[in-house]
Amino acid sequence: MENITGTDLILACSAIGAGLAVIAGIGPGIGQGIAAGHAAAAVGRNPGAKSDITSTMLLGQAVAETTGLYGLLVAILLLFVKPLV
Repeated sequence: MENITGTDLILACSAIGAGLAVIAGIGPGIGQGIAAGHAAAAVGRNPGAKSDITSTMLLGQAVAETTGLYGLLVAILLLFVKPLV
């Protein structure tokens, strides 16, 4: 049995943290799907307001997507930037 060094522990925790950070992409995906579904229903009820509904939906989806991108950024930083090693 080998001894686990501090470097090995840091690398293992970085990998686990990166995996957890990528899970942050689930929430925005679900939220964007719900928003698109509600926007499609709204356009079905009022086709004349399609441009307003679409622009509002896209703005909301862009804001929601930032959470997923931050999670991806944290995961990439944890995997490729190792300041303690």
